Amino acid sequence: MSKTTAPLVALLVYDRLCLFEFGCAFEVFGLSRPEMGAGWYRCAIVAAEPGPLHGQGGVTITADGDLSLLQTADTIVIPGWRGPAEAAPAPLLHALRAANRSGRRIVSICGGAFVLAQAGLLDGKRATTHWHHAAALAAAYPAISVDAGALYVENDNILTSAGSAAGLDLCIHVVRKDFGTKAANLVARRLVVAAHRGGGQSQFIERAVPPPAGDRLSRLLDALRGRLAERWTMERMAAVMHVSVRSLHRHIRDATGLAPGTWLLRQRLRLAEELLEETTLSIEAIALRAGFGTAANLRQHFRAVTGVTPTAYRLQFATRREGEAGGGA
Repeated sequence: MSKTTAPLVALLVYDRLCLFEFGCAFEVFGLSRPEMGAGWYRCAIVAAEPGPLHGQGGVTITADGDLSLLQTADTIVIPGWRGPAEAAPAPLLHALRAANRSGRRIVSICGGAFVLAQAGLLDGKRATTHWHHAAALAAAYPAISVDAGALYVENDNILTSAGSAAGLDLCIHVVRKDFGTKAANLVARRLVVAAHRGGGQSQFIERAVPPPAGDRLSRLLDALRGRLAERWTMERMAAVMHVSVRSLHRHIRDATGLAPGTWLLRQRLRLAEELLEETTLSIEAIALRAGFGTAANLRQHFRAVTGVTPTAYRLQFATRREGEAGGGA
């Protein structure tokens, strides 16, 4: 893949820019990453309104261009917004509607969902924002199905995330969709964050894991990740941790926001994705390695979560690799 065909990500900036949300997006899409090859993202900073523009704390913002840059962007990111009651400029809303009609992917972080809502792009859709503002979003825009608990929500080409750091989870999710699990893991490692937190995971966890259960739980989760091919019943997991099945459910849910079976299924699906992307193993062999037992079981769970079959998923990345190999530097 040549540099001219590398996907372009447009990061919108506005006066009183939310710097943390912007920084999350720029860290993922804007930094030079030579190890990713020539096909890695290009990034443009786009002024959502005429200047001068300042970030919170008085930082001056200089954009690469105006809203016309959105016409060539593959992905548009709205990193927060200056307040739930703040009206977005009409030209910005018009540009976002046009981008949506042309099939551009639009990503909002935290309060950026209010801009999408003003543009009418979330009507009839499920979406999320920071839990603190979720009620305000639902009240102001009753046509939106607001999920106050999700880290991020994906609706075709429109993706919304919860507050602040959840934007990193969503941005890494976008990397995974575009470049695969291995690339997403590399970016996450550079950022020293979790490689994958599913969008359905809770925005916040009510209770921290109490000692000494924390160490025992960490050892259990490490054992599960390292031996996914094995059969793990609730009773076996509880025995490894030296707790009751009821306590096991409580500890894992407190630590991850997920039930034990759901957490284990997600780890198995992640491994299946990596094997589909990076190996030529048969679907049957991948099903065994990832703990699904049979190819039919893998296909059922994989399609339910990703929307495609394992074979179709593998073909997407095989086609991408062929394009990268055939393009110039």
